Amino acid sequence: MILIDPPRWPAHGTVFGHLVSDESLEELHAFARSNAVPERAFDRDHYDVPIVRYDDLVAAGAQPVGEKELVRRLIASGLRVRRRIPPPQQSP
Repeated sequence: MILIDPPRWPAHGTVFGHLVSDESLEELHAFARSNAVPERAFDRDHYDVPIVRYDDLVAAGAQPVGEKELVRRLIASGLRVRRRIPPPQQSP
């Protein structure tokens, strides 16, 4: 299922939400392609989508959920990708 959370993350003069799949990345990419979500909006396990796209994506079938529910279902699906924390730099 495709999920979308409320746009609350400020950037570039607007706010963004997240578009994910709780089934597969293939499902997520297919939904994004069919709804003209640019590939550059993909970030490891989700698409960042601006508020102006929220209603259109919900109308196209994305299920609105809260932020915590979105993350919970993404983790449960096994698709969650955590950011790697770089190792501390060594002193010369």
